[in-house]
Amino acid sequence: MIEIETRKMLVALEAELANQGLLSQQLPSAEALASTAPFACDLMPFEQWLQFIFLPKLHYLLDEQMSLPNKIAVAPMAQHVWAEGAKHQHLIRILTDLDALLSQPE
Repeated sequence: MIEIETRKMLVALEAELANQGLLSQQLPSAEALASTAPFACDLMPFEQWLQFIFLPKLHYLLDEQMSLPNKIAVAPMAQHVWAEGAKHQHLIRILTDLDALLSQPE
C-alpha cells in the first residue's frame, strides 16, 4: 500500500536528518513558515523546509487519510542544495525514492 510505504520513507527521512545533525530545535519564524517561494528557499534552509513543512504536511495527509500528492520532485532540490556533500547521498536517495513512489501512475 502506498500509504504504508510513504510513512516508512518519511520516518526514514526524519531519522536520517537526525543522524546527520540537520534537525533544528528552533521553529522557524512565522514569516518563514508562510513563505510562498519554492521550498521556502528565501527564508529557511532546505533541511528546515523538510522538517517543518514537508514532513508535517505529508504526515497530516496520511493521518487524515487524504489524497497524497501524485507528482512530486523534491530530490532535484536536494541534489542542488547538497551537490558537494557526499554525506548527504543517503538523504538524496530517500527523497528520490519518495518522489518515485508518489509520482507513480495509479
